[in-house]
Amino acid sequence: MLDHQKWTSAVLNWLRIFYLGFPSGIEGWTLLLLRVGVGILFMQHGYPKITHLRTWANSLHMPVFLCFLSALSMVAGGVCLVLGLLTPLAAVAILGSMVFAMILEIVQGLPFVARDPYLIPQGQYEGPKGKGEPPSWEKAFMYCLMLITIAVLGPGAFALDALIFGHIIASVR
Repeated sequence: MLDHQKWTSAVLNWLRIFYLGFPSGIEGWTLLLLRVGVGILFMQHGYPKITHLRTWANSLHMPVFLCFLSALSMVAGGVCLVLGLLTPLAAVAILGSMVFAMILEIVQGLPFVARDPYLIPQGQYEGPKGKGEPPSWEKAFMYCLMLITIAVLGPGAFALDALIFGHIIASVR
């Protein structure tokens, strides 16, 4: 049986690894803006995937369970990012989905950056599923950069994580 002191020490070590600090001031406001913006975007990306799970899985030729995990990471992770709750874990979960999406797009031979729409001749502005932005893996890459930033820098001072874990981490540093 694990004694209380060892368990507490293990939890504190994990908290120190995941939360380097909770910046305030302009850094805290910037992290709040980034975290909430990215969280809202992922809730919007994940919700239609979870509500049309089988259709999405079939279009990717992937198992439904893997698609469910990906969509769940987007929806639940997005909510956690907006709230600033378990922020590093939420960012890493969504990051896994985005890295996988990027790999799928690279394997398909998609370009990093699609041609700008104004450079595409009239009538040819269509991707594989009709009119819209030509496919590329640029967006998944940009999301990866944002999620890495959030995971490394943490949620900032304006987050539930700071309220819940801030005093604990400050006491052990």
